[in-house]
Amino acid sequence: MLVFEPDAEGHSQEWLRHLIEFAAAGRDRPSISIAAPPSICRALADTCPAEILGRVKLRPLSERELRWCTDRRLSVAAFARWWTMRRHLQDSGAEQGFFLSIDLLALPLALGLRAGGRTLSGILFRPSVHYRDFGSHHRGVGERLRDLRKAILYRLMLRNPALGRVLSLDPFFPAHAAAYANGHKVEALPDPAHPAVIDRVAVAGNDNNAVPQGRIAFLLFGYLTERKGPLVVLEALERLPPLVASRIAVLMAGRVDPALQPRIDERRRRLASLRPELWLGIDDRRLGDDELEGLVERSDVVLAPYQRFVGSSGVLLWAARAGRPVLAQQYGLVGHLTREHRLGLAVDSSDPAAVAAAITQMAQLGPSSFLDLASAQAFAASQTPQRFAASVLAA
Repeated sequence: MLVFEPDAEGHSQEWLRHLIEFAAAGRDRPSISIAAPPSICRALADTCPAEILGRVKLRPLSERELRWCTDRRLSVAAFARWWTMRRHLQDSGAEQGFFLSIDLLALPLALGLRAGGRTLSGILFRPSVHYRDFGSHHRGVGERLRDLRKAILYRLMLRNPALGRVLSLDPFFPAHAAAYANGHKVEALPDPAHPAVIDRVAVAGNDNNAVPQGRIAFLLFGYLTERKGPLVVLEALERLPPLVASRIAVLMAGRVDPALQPRIDERRRRLASLRPELWLGIDDRRLGDDELEGLVERSDVVLAPYQRFVGSSGVLLWAARAGRPVLAQQYGLVGHLTREHRLGLAVDSSDPAAVAAAITQMAQLGPSSFLDLASAQAFAASQTPQRFAASVLAA
């Protein structure tokens, strides 16, 4: 089995390690080749025990392959990924190819392109054609056209005999896809909650993340892009009543998108003038899993104010496992999971006034009143790396 992933950011390294460890745990499980960026191959080689790596072949992608496979023109990247997968399948002798993200491959697969007699499968991150089933969300013209395009591509790609399985991180999409011809190829895949850090050292506070005692701590973490909502949060904080602002602390922890930095700095300066009683910290750096776990445990509310984001979010799993409520977008899968499993409060996160009202509500009523702890922990317990890896290899 050849696993292909040209993106170095995000979940890639973590998920590849889940697959490697699970495949190496039993003799009846397939051997794996991994085609990935050199940085990921080096990290896997450094962190995986030698006895595990004995059953895995790491195939670093060339600079040219990476350049084409990550091209900003999505159609170019799509065909480059198909071609590169096909070439590595031939060179490695693998019988099956698995895309860690198959979303872009919808176009070449819909056109009937195959892989030299090999079977292709992969993980679908962002189906959105079924979001109307979640409630009466208004969709703009752009979103309606996006979903129409996806619906056409999904139907065509499922007809491709080279496509074996499509594993959906959205657990509600397979039921929708069942109406398609060959819809049985679509199966649900648990989004793996990051395993708890063992023997974690407590995170010491520093100038950027030492939240003062006695305040209700709101945490926004991860790679801070505009899509994750930091600008809306900063604008919402300006609208808080002074008494509420004096009772809370907001920490943004993670690398800030350089393109976003000037606007964050400007809004932070304005906020310091308008709401001096508010505590705001921004820790602009990549944080390790042990630090993130400590920050989530020290927080009272985890923020997930995405801007009409399509797909699932590991932030929900981090918060659910720690027993912390989320303040999340109401749109799409993130909002539906928040309501379905009673993980917190889902609001129109594109509206700063709605976000400010939600923060005020959580501060006044207490964060714990917005979380069903038993339901949240059951949700997190069902999303294990072992179930994830077993589902991928079974495909």
